[in-house]
Amino acid sequence: MKLINYFLQYLFFLILFFVFRLIGYKNSSNFGAKIASFIGPIFRKKTLILKNLNKAFPNQEKDNEKKINKIWENYGRILSDYIYLKDFRNEKQNNFINVEGKNILKNIKEKNLPVVFISGHFNNFELMAMEIEKNGIDLAAIYRPLNNIFLNPIMENIRKKHICKRQIKKGIGGTKEILKLFKNGVSIALMIDQRVSEGKKIKFFNHDAYTTTIPAQLIKKFGCDIVPVYIERHKKYHFNVKFFEPISFDKNKNIMQVSLELNKILEEMILKNPEQWIWTHNRWK
Repeated sequence: MKLINYFLQYLFFLILFFVFRLIGYKNSSNFGAKIASFIGPIFRKKTLILKNLNKAFPNQEKDNEKKINKIWENYGRILSDYIYLKDFRNEKQNNFINVEGKNILKNIKEKNLPVVFISGHFNNFELMAMEIEKNGIDLAAIYRPLNNIFLNPIMENIRKKHICKRQIKKGIGGTKEILKLFKNGVSIALMIDQRVSEGKKIKFFNHDAYTTTIPAQLIKKFGCDIVPVYIERHKKYHFNVKFFEPISFDKNKNIMQVSLELNKILEEMILKNPEQWIWTHNRWK
């Protein structure tokens, strides 16, 4: 039954992607927002989103309810963006992307020392690795494969062709590969906001959440810098990708301390525009 559902989803998304490409970037973004607002609650329960919002923003139940529709619209726009990532990569849609901190990327490239780029699932989170690689930095991006075995090869192909050539699956095997690549001078880009079963329980919005310790492990082993990245959508179709100054951590700090500080950085980013973060992950399970 699960395979049948996956295949039906696959057919639906193929048709949707075709329509997105047919009607153009702005129209597809608006259409994606409407579609997601309608069918999103069918695939993901509203109760999970509201539960997560209430954990992060206690005593704001009414405001949290109002955020939900904008969150679904955000999802739909992200989905429609995938069809245009090739154009973003080739700068055909370059007027829609503003990059802050290009000098930071230039310095990293010139120093030729690997760093760890961190962010969360903001609008559009794929742009982080794309912009880093476009600026000539040798990079590997960590990703989580989709559960849908029919859709996943399509998404992997899009990521490898238009986002970042080196794609590393998250997990123990992926962590070993990351350590090897980093040792050989390859920078790493990863989202630190997904729940990972092999992670540690660390405070996130004052609640314990399984958190990846990969950045902290790399700091302890190599003494590398961390570069936070924030991606924000504005006026529906435009993006601002901001690269912050590299952060050097004291190697005497333990893995839990470093990971907690990174969670705090992530919290500050989410607070800037909560509707543009993905709230459907079961983050505090």
